[in-house]
Amino acid sequence: AFGVITDIQYADAEDGYDFSGCRRRYYRQSLQLLRDAVEAWAVERPPLAFVLQLGDSIDGLNARGGRAGAALERVLAVLGRLPVPVHHTWGNHEFYNFSRAHLAHTGLNSRPAEAVAPAGDCQAYHFSPAARFRLVVVDAYDLSVLGREPDSPRYREALQLLREKNPNKSLNSPTGLKEPQFVEFNGGFSQAQLDWFNEVLKFSDENQEKVVVMGHLPIHPDASDSVCLAWNYEDALSVIHSHRCVVCFLAGHLHDGGYCLDSHGVHHLTLEGVIETPPGSNAFGTVYVYEDKMILKGRGRVSDRVMHF
Repeated sequence: AFGVITDIQYADAEDGYDFSGCRRRYYRQSLQLLRDAVEAWAVERPPLAFVLQLGDSIDGLNARGGRAGAALERVLAVLGRLPVPVHHTWGNHEFYNFSRAHLAHTGLNSRPAEAVAPAGDCQAYHFSPAARFRLVVVDAYDLSVLGREPDSPRYREALQLLREKNPNKSLNSPTGLKEPQFVEFNGGFSQAQLDWFNEVLKFSDENQEKVVVMGHLPIHPDASDSVCLAWNYEDALSVIHSHRCVVCFLAGHLHDGGYCLDSHGVHHLTLEGVIETPPGSNAFGTVYVYEDKMILKGRGRVSDRVMHF
């Protein structure tokens, strides 16, 4: 069994709204909801093996007041009460607060030192918590203008692609785009990461493993709105669909959540975000893994779900 949670987006700030001004965000409450989740996980039986935090642990608001370090410490302190490892993936809000180089030296870097990862500073890695079961963490901002130095080759490559796809004055605006995912708050997968991912899945195929993949950005249009998808989601899907081993892709980013079972039998589960969860509710879950299925026991806004494979 393992825990799942996403888009905590904690800030020591009054409640506010998203960029559209329509959706309420409960910045301070999100830390309490995380505490409630950790307390619930602590008494789970059988005990959890690990927890997945799917990105956007603190909100971009923290950057304005120089409060990013303190906000992250508070979130990590709550997660630190868990007696099991927490695996993190990085989202856009991490990069509004910190550079990629800085994040590598924080508690949000859960990549084991011995992990065989793609070249460069890509945060992808994989581990096997049980026989014939593997979890792959992908880095959906490997190709992005967020978190990278403007003089770096990867930044220039990402900016060129973004400008080709998005002619709008604001690169965060999807207005009029044929491919609305090409906005600055998203990112994508480098070719090096896709090649590495393909090799990992090849190994899992050969060893008859079941694989769960997690990343901040959804990669299936039926489990997301078109604006929240990874830039080159089709490339990631194509790698997954060329193998038999992947049973589920877990993502965050879209605070309303989403789900679909795709044409290749892969479950795409986009988890509801803590930050937009009203008082009196929550948004997290526990996944129980069996030989032939995974059962999600959701809390609050996260629904129960049985995912056969």
